[in-house]
Amino acid sequence: MSHDLVIRNGAVVDGTGTAARSADIAVDGDRIVAVGKVDGKATREIDATGKTVTPGFVDIHTHLDAQIAWDPIASSSCYHGVTSVVTGNCGVTFAPCKPEDRGYLAEMMESVEDIPQESINAGLPWDWETFGEYLASIDRMDKGVNVGGMVGHCAVRIHAMGKRSLDETPARDDDVKRMCALVDEAIGAGALGFSTSRTFLHKVPDGRYVPGTHADPSELLAIGRVLGRRGKGVFEGALRIGERDREEHLPKTRAEIAWVGELSRENNVRVTFGIAHSYRRPDLYRRVIGFAEEENAKGAQLRPQTSARGIGGLFGLDHRTPFAGSAAWRELARLPFAQRVAALEDESMRERLASLDQPPALDFNQAYILTDDDLDYVHDRERSLAAYAERTAQSEVEAFIELNRKHGGRVQLWHPGLNQSMDAIEEMITNPTVAMGLADSGAHVGQIMDASSPTWLLTYWVGSRGVMTFEEAIRGWTSDTAAIFGIRDRGVLREGAYADINVIDVDNLGLDLPEYKHDFPGGAGRYVQRGRGYEKMIVNGQVFMDHGEHTGALGGMTLKS
Repeated sequence: MSHDLVIRNGAVVDGTGTAARSADIAVDGDRIVAVGKVDGKATREIDATGKTVTPGFVDIHTHLDAQIAWDPIASSSCYHGVTSVVTGNCGVTFAPCKPEDRGYLAEMMESVEDIPQESINAGLPWDWETFGEYLASIDRMDKGVNVGGMVGHCAVRIHAMGKRSLDETPARDDDVKRMCALVDEAIGAGALGFSTSRTFLHKVPDGRYVPGTHADPSELLAIGRVLGRRGKGVFEGALRIGERDREEHLPKTRAEIAWVGELSRENNVRVTFGIAHSYRRPDLYRRVIGFAEEENAKGAQLRPQTSARGIGGLFGLDHRTPFAGSAAWRELARLPFAQRVAALEDESMRERLASLDQPPALDFNQAYILTDDDLDYVHDRERSLAAYAERTAQSEVEAFIELNRKHGGRVQLWHPGLNQSMDAIEEMITNPTVAMGLADSGAHVGQIMDASSPTWLLTYWVGSRGVMTFEEAIRGWTSDTAAIFGIRDRGVLREGAYADINVIDVDNLGLDLPEYKHDFPGGAGRYVQRGRGYEKMIVNGQVFMDHGEHTGALGGMTLKS
């Protein structure tokens, strides 16, 4: 029997957590038709001898809502084994949307997620009003990866309430009725769920909190009942957890987890939300997990999610430096990158740069040095700029200049503001209640680059530390995340599943240094980070990426509930 594609002789890790086994995989069209010994020939064969074959990764926390319109390969996710992405997180979405509100939704997305509104407005077709029409627009887009989205509270509230959506007073009964109708339309059309933002971190351009921040839990419980009646859809939130970092707020955090537990139980709905460690409240993450487990013991389905590494900003000569407040550094920043590097060879310029007239923007004890030949996200003060400066008897600014001269400007300082403790990260990612997520691909594009989290999980926590098996790590990024969002027939290698497959050279998995590139519409910039070791990435039966390069295949589908 002939097949379209056969992957032979690989160590198959099927996504369920079971041990790897030697097997072939046969694909016809967009589906896997056999896993085991395949005798028939194929139109295309891939020899996976010595390689590991896994499902494509399912990233449930991205903000690629706009980027997918002009970047069909969804970089940088595509460089790290991700074949399916979920958009619409944290309550900020582009649908439903009245034509007169398009500009405001774009401004809000920039304010909350640092995605340039000029790029959004230039890159999106804006050919929708309802969420169903938005999904139809995604259907029409060329896509290298599979894309599904949630409907966001911010857009729903603006559509239903207009300017009153930002009020701190509770929504009226007729407002809630209109919102429920909009969510019902979205879920019926295929939205993967509903998302909201209640954190005080998310603001609109005028400084007020985004629509829904102050929504009464009764409003959200009413929306939860829409998901319950439909019998599908996840509830995702940027919840109000430990806000403002005072111990007296812990009962409020417990109350927050209590109402999402109630929503989950009443409607048989899965709920997911982000958690992270911070030294401001070092045990809060553990308390929140405990609260979630208490709710789950009563019948809820709560899955807090976290990242496999610190969540933080990048600072480098190619974009922004910690010294940008000083005049000489602002002058340097106006030059093209190559000229910035060259300027560091001028002694008088180095003296000016070293004489800061404004304090730096970072604690250099927690600013870790990343270079091409030493890229390690471990939180170790010996890797910090402060420690390097001490060892070399220089100031931190002099040390930064020296490192950039030595490495041709290819230096990044990485400063984790969340998930600051390696022990806390290990505790979270090995807890079965906690899901893998928060890679934030497509968000904060001029500040962070966390889309490479899956590769870091595999290279560090599995490869270097051995805190979990490779099989369990793969399950966490495939079948588990797919199940949370009700994404069927993906995240697993079995007969009948969609052929989203990675062929990985595990021994050569690794990360390249993040780079700042101006490749968004209008020339806007963002960080990009490539991975190594992903020899083949297959999406719906088509070879999508080959050794990190796009093949031209655009076989991605729209994921619908």
